[in-house]
Amino acid sequence: MSVDLSEFDEAEADRKADSEAQRNLRRVVAERDDLRRRLAVTGRMLERDLKPPKWMATRRKRSDHHATPTLLLTDTHFDEVVLPEQIDWLNAYNRPIAEMRLTKTIDTSIELAREYFTGLTYDGFLLLHGGDAFTGTIHQELRETNEAPLLKSIDHWENLLASCITRLADEFGAVHNAVTFGNHGRLSVKPVMKNRAWDNIEWLMFTHLAKYFAGDKRITWQIPDAADCHVQSYDTRYLLTHGDQFRGGSGIAGALSPLMLGAVRKSRRALAASSPYDLLVMGHWHQHLWIPSKGLIVGGTMKGYDEYAYLGNLDYELANQAMWLSTPEHGVTFPVQVVVQDREKEGW
Repeated sequence: MSVDLSEFDEAEADRKADSEAQRNLRRVVAERDDLRRRLAVTGRMLERDLKPPKWMATRRKRSDHHATPTLLLTDTHFDEVVLPEQIDWLNAYNRPIAEMRLTKTIDTSIELAREYFTGLTYDGFLLLHGGDAFTGTIHQELRETNEAPLLKSIDHWENLLASCITRLADEFGAVHNAVTFGNHGRLSVKPVMKNRAWDNIEWLMFTHLAKYFAGDKRITWQIPDAADCHVQSYDTRYLLTHGDQFRGGSGIAGALSPLMLGAVRKSRRALAASSPYDLLVMGHWHQHLWIPSKGLIVGGTMKGYDEYAYLGNLDYELANQAMWLSTPEHGVTFPVQVVVQDREKEGW
């Protein structure tokens, strides 16, 4: 008895055609999703200015005496708790103390600009966010001792930062915010290289703030999708980074060895990318280092001395932030270490 296999062959052909159609459909869907992702990224880049506003780069006549106050707000480590009894009463830190220190930072910056640096016309205010705004939960001990869970911390502190930025805009007429991201705000246990900015909770907070101020033309933003941020004030070109890319340092030279080596490497990379800069600005090291002759400015920490520094026998430094003036004639001038720690008022 003969068997007619034509029907089976036809069914098999239909099955293969369906499989091929499904593969093509999956490929088209994947391409569509990838295109949407790329458009979304492009949209974010278009929504956020990646270059400073015109007022920061405008050349002024030398007789006009214009300047731009610049504050490096870095390593605030909001909602970390430091108990003074665990570090020989050298420091204390919690949410109320952090609120006081943030307020004092803004108050002192305004006071210095208005009462001490007189005879100048200010074109605006440059606020450099140097990273580690939050301590985060990258270690179990932080998860157990922080003032609040990370998302509740963001909800609390982005409102206070918005108030500070508004106050600076009211005082100086314009505020440009340039942002980089610290290592403590990451969502992974270990640091990542790909999607480094997008995997950081600080990126989310600053994009929230940028959207909040979208209708206020006085307030502008640079929120890069990379770890570094290029900013120009008059003729001075800054490269803002957090500083955790540089490691090592011991002996008398301390942090200077890895910092100077890292600065040279970044300078070479910037030249290769046709994006040279004059000064590398960073935080992370929790100490104030002013070395513009070597192209380097390192800011202190609002948190101040902590258990890590105490157990490592690191040099003691009061909680502080770095401030200076940028001028068309002389670039970076009048450096100030803004000390924000006040034991008596903070009550410890």
